[in-house]
Amino acid sequence: MLFVLISLLLHIHSNFIPSDKMQSEEWIVPDSAKSLENPTDKEDQDDLAYGLTLYNQHCKSCHGKKGLGDGSAAKNLQTHIPDFSQAKFQLQTDGSLFHKISNGRNEMPEFVRKMPDDEDRWLIVNYLRTLEEK
Repeated sequence: MLFVLISLLLHIHSNFIPSDKMQSEEWIVPDSAKSLENPTDKEDQDDLAYGLTLYNQHCKSCHGKKGLGDGSAAKNLQTHIPDFSQAKFQLQTDGSLFHKISNGRNEMPEFVRKMPDDEDRWLIVNYLRTLEEK
């Protein structure tokens, strides 16, 4: 029931985004954000586990279990959802990913309010790095 409600809300929300406001393929990140340094320990296993927990809670429904862009809510979106395992995604700086998670755009919500602690968003960045195709 909750899934149906979430899907319905996402569908309704997406219909209120004018087509000329939908994201283009390229998401431009300010240089100041690109150069942000990740203050967390990227190798800390407890932090990576917590990053996974946060990812599952906030990201998995759209981005999928393995970050392939195939989450249960993805089919209801008009937005292209990137594959986190691909080199093009992984080549982005940590600061770029942090900026995108923090600010969102169009159908991707901003997570500053849902996760006001910057460290939580950095831990998701660290977890996303584990999804790189090997």
